[in-house]
Amino acid sequence: MRIEVDLDICQGHGMCEMEAPEVFETHSDHVKILVDRPAESQRAEVEAAVQYCPTQALRIVEDDE
Repeated sequence: MRIEVDLDICQGHGMCEMEAPEVFETHSDHVKILVDRPAESQRAEVEAAVQYCPTQALRIVEDDE
């Protein structure tokens, strides 16, 4: 899986960092993805981060296998 962020709508609320601090880092008005291809063991945390993003700026893109 790969994570994408739409920086045009991200407002830096920090919900993603609260859910997956090893994957996301929040700045004053945007998020930085620290690990764009997190391990499968981090899937639950990443899915929660995507789900709870107030602006829906995050998405998971599944890798083609």
